[in-house]
Amino acid sequence: MLLDLHNLVGYAAAILTTVAFVPQVLKSWKTRDLSGILLPMYSFFTMGVIMWLVYGAMLGSWPIIIANAITMVLASVVLALKVIHR
Repeated sequence: MLLDLHNLVGYAAAILTTVAFVPQVLKSWKTRDLSGILLPMYSFFTMGVIMWLVYGAMLGSWPIIIANAITMVLASVVLALKVIHR
């Protein structure tokens, strides 16, 4: 029962934090205006997400793995657009 509650909280957190990036990706993709995005911050953030993904894989924690795999893709899109459209 407790393990189920942990996973429920983990999946809820994963969904909320991952979905939070979708509006930024859509706006960046549509407008190509990334003037408000700092390259160093997004670079460090994306590296941190990759490390969380590795950490989740090491633990075998699916909420961490799934959330960070999706967030890595979303953050990478914004990061790539920032590099391309500087």
